[in-house]
Amino acid sequence: MNTQLFSSIQFRSVTIKNRIVVSPMCQYSAQDGIPNSWHMVHLGSRAVGGAGLVIAEATGVSPEGRITPDDLGIWNDQQMEAFKPIVAFIKENGSVPGIQLAHAGRKSSHAAPWKGGKGLTPQQDGWTVFAPSAIAYAPTSPTPQEMTKQDIKQMISDFGAATQRAHNAGFEVIELHMAHGYLLHEFLSPLTNQRQDEFGGSLENRMRAPLMVVDEVRKVLPQDLPLFVRISATDWADGGWDLPQSIAFAKELKKRGVDLVDCSSGGAVQHQKISVGPGYQVPFAEAIKKEVGIATGAVGMITEAQQAEDILSSGKADMVLLARELLRHPYWPLHAAKKLGVDLSWPVQYDRAKVK
Repeated sequence: MNTQLFSSIQFRSVTIKNRIVVSPMCQYSAQDGIPNSWHMVHLGSRAVGGAGLVIAEATGVSPEGRITPDDLGIWNDQQMEAFKPIVAFIKENGSVPGIQLAHAGRKSSHAAPWKGGKGLTPQQDGWTVFAPSAIAYAPTSPTPQEMTKQDIKQMISDFGAATQRAHNAGFEVIELHMAHGYLLHEFLSPLTNQRQDEFGGSLENRMRAPLMVVDEVRKVLPQDLPLFVRISATDWADGGWDLPQSIAFAKELKKRGVDLVDCSSGGAVQHQKISVGPGYQVPFAEAIKKEVGIATGAVGMITEAQQAEDILSSGKADMVLLARELLRHPYWPLHAAKKLGVDLSWPVQYDRAKVK
């Protein structure tokens, strides 16, 4: 049976065998930003499980850009070298390796969720936090320093250097994290950006720093490799970032050589009010795809094979990104193929277990 879910898709020189993406999911399991055996098994098992694209979690472009001390990083060569065998394993098992590059902004210097999730002081291995404006995320979060123009310049440079290391490690898709209330989203949202200079105020000004990052990354990244951007299409809060602004932003991303917009939402402020349900974020991907003419990824409570197929076959998005469902079921793609009547090849080591 022919399906959209199990059809290939090409971005620049990279062909992805199906439309199933392992969404970046923080594991909070690194030391000094260095990936280890946990990341090999976590990412590698999803490649074995049949996903077309496996994206490594939000990876800090600088030490101060991490959410927690346990985040992955790619600001030095030791981290880059540790990624290489993981990337090679993903490729060997037929998936495309991707990485999400990130700076956590005012959400930096927090404890991992299972360690309480609160802001860390310097005495607790915390660090100085930077953001567009000096507004703390939560009462238990550190108050950030407002970034100077030199800080912004350094941050842009950090994204470029991280891109070069990611390419050297063998990653074939780069995704920039501009969602969920982290630094680049903080520049975009009027709720978190109250600057009075050329990086704040109007939509054009609020988009400036994120677009400068895109320009830097696109300059460093070989032209035959694709660039994705994850956005929060709305803040789910009055006076915040919203879908019309996301559409305007996506138009600028397209002009600058971004190949896909990964459409998530929320995360900027604690007082957000989200109406959650199966596929609740798919309309954002649909609207941006239609209005901008750019490929989009749909995310959010996508759990069933037919649900994923319907999103794609109806033209609402070009790819589906699964997160928690792939934590529960690493081999979801193999079972989804069976449900949709697709005879998918299993890894030869597992073929004797395939349901014929």
